[in-house]
Amino acid sequence: MAEQRVESVERALTLLNAFRADKPAWSLAELANETGFYKSTILRLMGSLERFGYTQRDRDGLYHPGPALLRLGQLGQASVSLEAVVRPVLEQLRDQTRETASFFIRDGDERVCLYRENGRHELRHHVEEGARLTLGKGAAGLALAHPAPERGEIFQSFGAREASLAAIAVPIIDSRGKLHGALAVSGLINRFDDDACTRFGEMLKEKAVQIERQIG
Repeated sequence: MAEQRVESVERALTLLNAFRADKPAWSLAELANETGFYKSTILRLMGSLERFGYTQRDRDGLYHPGPALLRLGQLGQASVSLEAVVRPVLEQLRDQTRETASFFIRDGDERVCLYRENGRHELRHHVEEGARLTLGKGAAGLALAHPAPERGEIFQSFGAREASLAAIAVPIIDSRGKLHGALAVSGLINRFDDDACTRFGEMLKEKAVQIERQIG
């Protein structure tokens, strides 16, 4: 757990956590009794939460969850659903290739490692989930930077980001043509000969189809 904490943020989250299915509305006095916070503190925090749409206050002075929470809930649900589809595929790729399998998404001018399963080899490419890397370098970066990647299109890189690493990636594109990310296998460059690249590429294409069928 991170040691850095912001007390005001934690208090605001405590107020949000008070909302539940059997108690979706709270008065100021009830929140003070529930949380132990001063009413003046609650008013300040709720003012900020209401300003950003996380809470709303009705004519009777009762606080309710705001529309921003619904938006975040939908985003969270979509992320969990995507992970449920992608994670097993990464595990399969890791076991079949023994190399590191990753799923990257584009975020502005960077790519983010959303999910990964590190390889089985003692010497392997280790990448952390959440790591931000250059867009346009590396196989996944090339796939995500491409203006119009095609389903099943294979992207390769050899020593582009680090001299000792190679990678192969394919874009993940749904039936509406939306690019969701890039599926990649990466490892030491001396293990990515022509035969391995052909095998890995076919595996990635097969797994990409598997994901695309599930996301629609």
